[in-house]
Amino acid sequence: MRMAIELAQRGGGHVHPNPQVGAVIVKEGRVIGKGYHRSYGNLHAEREALQSIPEGENAENATVYVTLEPCCHHGKQPPCTEALIQAKVACVVIGSRDPNPLVSGKGIEQLRKANITVVEDFMKEECDRLNPVFFHFVKTKRPYVTMKFAQTADGKIASQTGNAKWISSEKSRAEVQKLRGERMAILVGVNTVLADDPRLNCRYSGGRDPVRVVLDHMLRIPMSSQIVRSAWEQPTIVVAKENADAPGKEQKTFGERKEALETAGIEVLVVPQTIVHPEEEIQFVLDWLGTRNIDSILVEGGGTVNAAFYKAQAVDELIIYMAPFFLGADGISPVASLEINDPMMAERMRLQSATAMSDGDVCIVYTKRE
Repeated sequence: MRMAIELAQRGGGHVHPNPQVGAVIVKEGRVIGKGYHRSYGNLHAEREALQSIPEGENAENATVYVTLEPCCHHGKQPPCTEALIQAKVACVVIGSRDPNPLVSGKGIEQLRKANITVVEDFMKEECDRLNPVFFHFVKTKRPYVTMKFAQTADGKIASQTGNAKWISSEKSRAEVQKLRGERMAILVGVNTVLADDPRLNCRYSGGRDPVRVVLDHMLRIPMSSQIVRSAWEQPTIVVAKENADAPGKEQKTFGERKEALETAGIEVLVVPQTIVHPEEEIQFVLDWLGTRNIDSILVEGGGTVNAAFYKAQAVDELIIYMAPFFLGADGISPVASLEINDPMMAERMRLQSATAMSDGDVCIVYTKRE
């Protein structure tokens, strides 16, 4: 199963909206076939594993280790349960049960009806960790939210002047590019755009550019910014507040600013005035993104945006790249005021991993407690 898990990980960033899946076929103590879901629309792991069996051998009476319950419905590919039954395998060992209502338990039932032995929940925790995005989106129809920031050892994301280049190491920044390629969308506040003029693309070889989401109530994003100028190349959504005023913005009305951005290729999502609190707005935006089948989002905001997501209890995963130096008390914190006076009232997350990078940084990953 560890081999199947390692195979499944190779599909990261390429299989959306499908899950990452790996499969290994063992017969008489030997691995005779293995495969993984390489990209959306291509063979599923079980079928690839069956096709990899050398000529002159077959899977009859073999044991198949698969990280996720085999599918039993017709989609881009035919059911994997059919292929396993036709191959006359003796046993299927499954890591995670598929939460998709089209499959959940039904694939297992089909295999058992065909007199195939099924072992469930084998290395379940490790297999579940392969597909947090898929599991979350199937269950909630909302994007899986990963918040990421780099900070110093004393918890600062920038100096008192706002200079953050560079807190994290080159290797850490390369990891972030890979993460961008694995998430469907990336979200920042307009202050980040005004301060840094980022492109927010993926510079990792083979990675896909995420959909860009900018929280910008008053549509202050400059028409000359990289994001606006590249909107036809990379899908971009600007979240505004209905009839929000921007004094001094070339004296243009909200409607005129909105029309100019739309002409430039940007989709403007207008939040109703009835939504007052930032955390309510976050929930509204996540619900809306879910209707667009955006299953995951990387939040790279500053303190205000991070605080809004935390207050909304919308952070599913927190990734911190911690650098081995201090900036002192006058540095900028990663989260704005949360007005928490009692530490026992703070939402606590579960430590998933802490990895020492070769250049001194530490990557810390937390996930939401269920």
